[in-house]
Amino acid sequence: MNPAARPKDTSARSPFAGCAILIAALAVMVFLIGFSILTLFRQFNEIAKFTDEKPIPIPVTSLENQELPINQLAERIEAFRQQLSGDSEASLALSAQELNLAIATYDAFKELRGTLRVHSIQGECLHLAISFPLNGRPRLAHDGEPGWIASDQRFLNGLMIARPNLLKREVILSLDTIEVPHKKVAPEFIDQMSPYRIAERYLSDPALGPAMAKLTRVGVVDGKLVLTRRPGETPADMITDAQVDSASTRLFTALGVAAVCFLALASVVILIGLRGKARQS
Repeated sequence: MNPAARPKDTSARSPFAGCAILIAALAVMVFLIGFSILTLFRQFNEIAKFTDEKPIPIPVTSLENQELPINQLAERIEAFRQQLSGDSEASLALSAQELNLAIATYDAFKELRGTLRVHSIQGECLHLAISFPLNGRPRLAHDGEPGWIASDQRFLNGLMIARPNLLKREVILSLDTIEVPHKKVAPEFIDQMSPYRIAERYLSDPALGPAMAKLTRVGVVDGKLVLTRRPGETPADMITDAQVDSASTRLFTALGVAAVCFLALASVVILIGLRGKARQS
């Protein structure tokens, strides 16, 4: 055995490489956690610029002296439901006033009361007055609050302009813009929020879910929201899965790029360390 080779074999078994890899892995994990937290807080700071600490009351249509319009609306909805149960063409057109009346009348829509109202229907879009609660900056929970992390609630008060569409037999809203008085809503927030799945909660409803699944198109015609089922027509999703997942894709892409850059840097540091160790041997 060559005596000169023994120190070299000993250096080859040095734990430096394993420790360096472990340290690099831990550093990458800490970096990604820090990067995620920083991104989250930056997002909260941007949201705070166009939201308010308190909601703006959204009017709910009064049901006083509305017996006749309520009965007429109920008859039209029931006729539409009966048409959907058969094989003939079915269509239901609802004005802004009728949509607001439905929100105020039917318990299925009670969660929308005070947070959303159809302001008007113009062109191909619904103009919706909204006051949506949003989670604000995270903080330590106060006494009586569940868990140890809570958040201060913010409210998105403004006018949402959106086009109704279908996504896999679900009525959704494709957002054009959100207008907030004296403030500008970040385009990235609108992109992340669109499509707004306003009817997602009704997918499991025993009445609304099956009825919505039978629609083949939804849109705006002559200032009214029109729900349609045409026999033999295959509903075309106006919003793709890629658009639904676009916000998440952008976030994971950013994290991936950051991770790759950091891993490359860590690899260079490890390589330099290993070469220095080899020269010392």
